[in-house]
Amino acid sequence: MSKVTVIGAGNGGVTAAYHFAKLGHDVCIYDDPKFAVQIKAIQEKGGIEALAEEHGCQMCFPGFSNIALATTDIKEAMEFANIFVMVCPSFAQEPLFRSMMPYLKDNQTVLLMPGNYGGLVLKNILKKEGKQDLKITFADAISIPWACRIVSPGVITIMGLKEFLPMSIMAQGDTGVIVKELQDILPIPIEVLPNAVAAGLENINFGGHPLLTTLNMGILENFHGEFNYYKDCCSTATAKAAARMDKERLSVGAALGIKLRTELEAMNALYASDYETVYDFNRASTTHGKINNSPNSSKARYITEDVAYLLVPCYEFATVCGLKVPIVESCIHIASAYNDDDYFKTGRTLEQMGFGGMTKEQLVEAIKAL
Repeated sequence: MSKVTVIGAGNGGVTAAYHFAKLGHDVCIYDDPKFAVQIKAIQEKGGIEALAEEHGCQMCFPGFSNIALATTDIKEAMEFANIFVMVCPSFAQEPLFRSMMPYLKDNQTVLLMPGNYGGLVLKNILKKEGKQDLKITFADAISIPWACRIVSPGVITIMGLKEFLPMSIMAQGDTGVIVKELQDILPIPIEVLPNAVAAGLENINFGGHPLLTTLNMGILENFHGEFNYYKDCCSTATAKAAARMDKERLSVGAALGIKLRTELEAMNALYASDYETVYDFNRASTTHGKINNSPNSSKARYITEDVAYLLVPCYEFATVCGLKVPIVESCIHIASAYNDDDYFKTGRTLEQMGFGGMTKEQLVEAIKAL
């Protein structure tokens, strides 16, 4: 049995706390006092409920898990454990980490799900704050293990579970020990990736979420997201555009010396399926077809997170490598227009990761050294 603190009480965070506790671990779940709805509900119930059925479909891992501590006090949360699983939008990683910093100490592990290059950014923050000597391990997962949703405060549904979880580990110490420590709390096997850049480029949300959301924004807004995202937003034409964008991602990986799975290979591997095209996967996947819960505006995280924290880094890597990525770039421009923003400036940049001003050769060497 381990002790673990989950940082963030959104869909993934509440599900993580539930499943960790269901596996027999002592769990604390924390969120900022401004977002205390789930924390208060978990305090009142003494734990988290997972439904057996939703929308007429059978859900996974139903039951009730007792949670040892649900809190909005970051000091309490940090003192509870030495393993911290951050399950939050990428834009929340930095402010949450800064609130954690006064309580960090040697030999702690921070797992980010998803990472989206967050481990590099947080490590760079430690360096800028003069705390680079702290022996903190950062692990960047490509995603979360679950397909899940919060139904009501303290109540979740789990539609499915990945077969394994790829992640990078920047270990301060024995990587094998860290893998064993993290494997102990996670419900699926870990696949160790070579570095945090590989983990960011392997995020399977890269292809499906930002492009399909951008291309379908009219129907998403006008019908308030009341349909199945994967089945209804993926058509033969949008799948062709997504395939073109996937080739751009693969070309960036190759230029950086990183071999990546195609989107189809990743989907089939993670969900133990054997579809012949991404279109077939999106239209037929039983895991993703159980509920109708689509983005309903351009402010949804499929834009604000996946464009800003997945596409922007890819574009920046491509620019340093002298590559053109027109579908990626176009998606960033359109999403920026939707939200009166400039994601090229406000998204996750190489400067934030500690790669600012590097040539391609310097960047490749810096990635190898991670």
